[in-house]
Order: sequence, then C-alpha cells, then structure tokens
Amino acid sequence: MQQNIVVLDNGGGLIKAGLGGDRDPSTIIPNCLYRPLSSKKWIHPSPITTTTATADPIDLTSAPVRRPIDRGYLINPDLQRDIWAHLFSSLLHVSPSQSSLLLTEPLFTLPSIQRTTDELVFEDFNFSALYVADSPSLTHLYEASRRRPTSLISRAQCSLVVDCGFSFTHAAPVFQNFTINYAAKRIDLGGKALTNYLKELVSYRSINVMDETFLMDDVKEKLCFVSMDVSRDLQIAKKSGKDNLFKCTYVLPDGIEHTKGFVKDPDEAQRYMSLIDVDQSQKFGVDMDLDLPQVTEKLEDRKKTDLNKNEFDLTNERFLVPEMIFHPADLGMNQAGLAECIVRAVSSCHPHLQPLLYESIVLTGGSTLFPRFAQRLERELRPLVPDNYQVKIIPQEDPILGVWRGGSLLASSPDFEGMCVTKAEYEELGSARCRRRFFH
Repeated sequence: MQQNIVVLDNGGGLIKAGLGGDRDPSTIIPNCLYRPLSSKKWIHPSPITTTTATADPIDLTSAPVRRPIDRGYLINPDLQRDIWAHLFSSLLHVSPSQSSLLLTEPLFTLPSIQRTTDELVFEDFNFSALYVADSPSLTHLYEASRRRPTSLISRAQCSLVVDCGFSFTHAAPVFQNFTINYAAKRIDLGGKALTNYLKELVSYRSINVMDETFLMDDVKEKLCFVSMDVSRDLQIAKKSGKDNLFKCTYVLPDGIEHTKGFVKDPDEAQRYMSLIDVDQSQKFGVDMDLDLPQVTEKLEDRKKTDLNKNEFDLTNERFLVPEMIFHPADLGMNQAGLAECIVRAVSSCHPHLQPLLYESIVLTGGSTLFPRFAQRLERELRPLVPDNYQVKIIPQEDPILGVWRGGSLLASSPDFEGMCVTKAEYEELGSARCRRRFFH
C-alpha cells in the first residue's frame, strides 16, 4: 500500500496543507485559534477560500487570537498539536501513521525547537517518516521547474529568494537546491508587524482598532500599496478633497447587516494608480519625517471625528505601512531595509555567484503582494549594485503558495523516500543525529 505524503507549509500566519504531487494545497487555514465575542470557547478558523477572506460568516470583531508561532518559531507546541489534529482529521482526512510528512521550518531554528517539532511529528502524531525543508530551497525548486531549461535560474541552478512572510523577511541565496545558510540575512519584520503598525496609525487618528486583528489584516491587504516616491506622496496626502488621491473610506462591520468590513468605494481606493512615477534617479526616504504628517495632517480633523460613525478614512497610512519593509528604522527598528539586506546576502557569497544572484531575485510570501512591490525594490536596489550587474526581480504567480508547490514537487520525486528520516531511525538515533540529514 502506497503511503500518502503530507506537505505542510507551517507558516506563522497561514498553514498550507495538502498531498505531495498535487498542484495546489487541499486546504489553507489560519495558524491560530480565536474566540468570537459570541462564543465561550476557542474555535478553529474555517479554511480560507481566497487569499484575503475566510468563508466564515462569524463576526470576528474584537476576537482574541492565540497563535502557536511567534517571530517565526514554535513557542506553544500544545496549541500547534491541537491545530494539526483538527487539520489532519477534519480537513485533510489522512491517517498520520500511514503517511510521511514534508514540513517547512524557518532558517536558524533552535535545536530545542527542532526537538519539540520532532516529538510532535513522531510521538504525538506517529508519522512514519519526516523530511524538513526550508522555504528558500522549495521556492527555488518550484521556480526552476516551471521555467524553460534555457532560463538563468535553470541553467545556473541558483537564485536569491526573498521571503516576506507573516513573521519575518529573509533574503537567502540558493545554489543547486541548497540554501546557503551562512549568507542568509533576516529582518524581524513581516505581515504581523505591518498590521500592528496600521492599527497604531488608525487608532491614533480616528478610532481605536488595537483589538481588531482580522479586520486590520483585511484593511492592509485591500488598501495598502508601495509608494514609488514617498516625499511626493506625503505632500499629496496632505491635500483635501479630490486632490488627495489616497483618501478612501473603510466601513466597519455592524454585526447585523454585515459581519465583515469592506471598502466603501473601490473606485475611489484605486485613484492612486493614476499617479505618474517620478524620475528613476530620485532618491527615496532620505529626508522623510514620518511623524510630521501624522501629527499635522489630521490635527483639525481629529476634533471633528464622530466616534459613533461606523467607518474611518485612510490617507498616507496606505503607503507608510509597507514602507517599513524598505526602511525599518522608521519604525524604531535598528535594522537594514530590504534592499540593504539583499546586498549583504549576495555579498556573503562567492564573487562568481554574485552577478547571477542579482539577476534571479525571486519574491515569495504574502507581504510581497502589495502593488508595486517589485518595482520599488528594483529601484531601491539599483544604486547599491555594481553598474555592470543586471538586476532582475521575479515575482511569483502566487507568492502565498510558492513554497508549498515546491514542497509538493519535491515530495513527488523518486528520491524523496530516501531523503526522509523514518520513525525507527528517530527512535534509535534521536532528534539531533537525524537532523544532520537535512543539512540544517
């Protein structure tokens, strides 16, 4: 009897799960439990039907959330066990004891967390075999497989994978399907931090949304975008009426007619797309003072804010939030921005690899979905890269599923079974010795 191979991309925000060999995961669920105000117990979220919304009609206004993963690492194994048990039995309908598992794990995971993960897999769920992979290598594998043999990624067998996820951002060079760990660079900034920053901005200006995690995730995904010229856009955002191309309104759920928030006028929200980009040579973020427009722009409007209103306006929040990926220092974080992070990762590699890596930068992870993300990154990178090197950025067709698809491809290869650690090997050798097989 042929065993199932379960492919599990266990992200801090979303779990993508399915069977090896399939093109798409069978199910995508938030990696959390929540407790709606109408419920006395913690419940499992419904599977996600699109990348932005759940099918669940439950009102999640002010719902507390519990997550097993923090900053990318497993901190609550009991909660993760609960979520996986629900996933395997109710959604995937697989028997772990009759299955192998391909599991993603972040780079630089501590040995103690690796041991805990192995215990979950082999002792709690009784999987017959395990293979642990990192996101960059799976992303590279998928991109190399779907491109022509003559493409640079396929010929050179290397790429630089930029993974902007829920918990963090990594720039990791991959060579011949192995991540070059010593060259990988990390920024402690991902989708969760961006949502939290958006909560702060909106709460300061109009209405307290600090407890509205799911709601503000939706606002971020529908309305935020990457600015191509921050100083110009800050000036536009100060204007009033129709001259302010960024102003739009988001309507809060009322718990009666609609249990989810929505954009009041989608056409109004898209007006910013008409802006003509400034000259490429213009520098970004040099003279920015983010505090100034936050205070002055809305000073009078704040007095007029009707706190009983079931909606709020956004202006420069829409581009200041994604701006943090490029300039974390503006959030008070003592870290390099994404462009500098990429340059440091490439510079850590052999000089012969460097021009190839700059020419094959692959974007994956949900936070790369902001409009104009790739264009802005290329514009930030170009001045930092030697003139005789080309810079080419490759956005994935679906950056949320790219890692899982790479895992599915690997799981369907004839060599996969020999790459796994079996339950018998784990019981005989222990976690630490088994882990050496995964080249971590």
